[in-house]
Amino acid sequence: MTTETFAELGLSEDILRAVTEMGFEKPSPIQAQGIPPVLQGYDVIGQAQTGTGKTAAFGIPVLERIDTSSNAVQALILCPTRELAVQVSEEIGRLAKYVRGLRIEVIYGGDSIERQIRSLKRGVHIVVGTPGRVMDHMQRGTLSFDEVRMMVLDEADEMLDMGFREDIESILAEMPEERQTILFSATMSKPIMSITKRFQKDPVLVKVVRNELTNQNIEQVFFEVKPQAKVEVMTRLIDMYHLQSLLVFCNTKRKVDEIVEEMQLRGYAAEGLHGDLRQQQRNNVMSKFKASVTTVLVATDVAARGIDVSGLDAVINYDVPLDEEYYVHRIGRTGRAGMSGKAFSLVARDEKFRLRQIENYTKVKIEKGVIPSYEDIVGVRKARFIENISSAIQEGDLELYHDVLDTLRHSGFSTEQIVAAMTKQIMGVQKNEYADSNLAWEEKRNSDRRERGERGDRFGDRDRGSRFDRDRDGRRGERSDSPRGDRRSEGPRDRGNAPRTSAEPGMTRLFLSLGRKDNIQPRDIVGAIAGEANIPGKAIGAIDIYDKFTFVDVPERDARAVLRAMDGNTIKGKQVQIDIAK
Repeated sequence: MTTETFAELGLSEDILRAVTEMGFEKPSPIQAQGIPPVLQGYDVIGQAQTGTGKTAAFGIPVLERIDTSSNAVQALILCPTRELAVQVSEEIGRLAKYVRGLRIEVIYGGDSIERQIRSLKRGVHIVVGTPGRVMDHMQRGTLSFDEVRMMVLDEADEMLDMGFREDIESILAEMPEERQTILFSATMSKPIMSITKRFQKDPVLVKVVRNELTNQNIEQVFFEVKPQAKVEVMTRLIDMYHLQSLLVFCNTKRKVDEIVEEMQLRGYAAEGLHGDLRQQQRNNVMSKFKASVTTVLVATDVAARGIDVSGLDAVINYDVPLDEEYYVHRIGRTGRAGMSGKAFSLVARDEKFRLRQIENYTKVKIEKGVIPSYEDIVGVRKARFIENISSAIQEGDLELYHDVLDTLRHSGFSTEQIVAAMTKQIMGVQKNEYADSNLAWEEKRNSDRRERGERGDRFGDRDRGSRFDRDRDGRRGERSDSPRGDRRSEGPRDRGNAPRTSAEPGMTRLFLSLGRKDNIQPRDIVGAIAGEANIPGKAIGAIDIYDKFTFVDVPERDARAVLRAMDGNTIKGKQVQIDIAK
């Protein structure tokens, strides 16, 4: 039996009134399935992604169980990023609009800890925070868990990927035994299941199946694009579809800054969001985007966690994500609340295999699009210009500007020249090096592919569209039939027990301080190095993963760039030390 209204869930009048004012007509699948067991006091595992309404799924029951007559902290909600923590606190605040005396505090790094301490001393019922800052307050003794009845882990998989596992376990260990633990995660990985087994009691599993996550209102299209032409294609799509609110995703912080700079030079109101920004800078960027002062927001996946902006016209994957889950997270930010949305992916040749993996994962065919031509963009802008001029004429009040035409005529210009020049100036369409070029890469002919195969090119086989072999499930494999032998291995195989430190000719062998015990896989290493050092993933050579360290071959010419880019960086949330193998 499906739940058609929130009233059927047995909610209090105060909550129902707030829900109605927020425009919710009926519970989403995760809310309909998740709210009842949480209200009944069960531990719950919720498998759901961003955009499914999961905040209300745990926020409403949390509010229903708060005793406002006590000033003690009764619920703790952990989030992976400060943006998501702020978003969750604001959402719960709206749901609690008519709950008298309720106090919520959001705590995260980058905000004044002294202000947070003062607020906690005054008395708070619900704390929403990031693991690091919650641990900080725990160690200072400024946050007591003695009266906590409910503990919520929101986007637990992301927190683990960011390296917060020890913090989460330390916090959970400090909680009262008699508490309710609710965990939400997009995936049910082994580390997630380990936490549920250790810290939950007979949890109820609530799962939104994938076909319920696939938003039918989102038009998904990909474009085969030469890497150097991606910004040009993106601006053409913005003009063609008249996109006024756009979220652009990149895989690296460096790429975010590069795109923002190029977009601004082209006259687009673009801002970037990534982990290197201070909290005040992040707040300013988001404020401008929400106020439509900024129309293009460029972000990394981690920085975009918690962004919840209604009315997004489109999402553009400037880089194809390295993880299939990220694709679902990204496109789920448009086409919400019954509105239509667009998800465009700009796919370079070496990203095509990742697009196929995404299609296999989502069970959705992503249609191939045709890049708008320069003439298409001029035509669209002409039509928009004519429409705007017609509206201005109909509005009247033009007498003040009549002398402009007379002045220009007296300078020897004809009316036609004046109008054409003004049109060009206002439309802002300028020819560039891409105007008459083909911006799409083209598939190589089969004969070319066969020729490469006969020459021993290990990437000539059509079934190996990437440098990875894949197993029957489409996952990247760890063994290769290439002459190099065990190209993506997890340790020494058939080579004895001594680590191989010598690289092949033309390659430099690097040492990484992470290994099998850190749950590192070859794809994680390739994705990090290729993304941060801006080198083609296919250029990376053999990878040997041992228990506590890893060796990876990179081209000699790129070795220094890789060392600089990866110095102090992280892989799967864990800081890595990198050096030339001795």
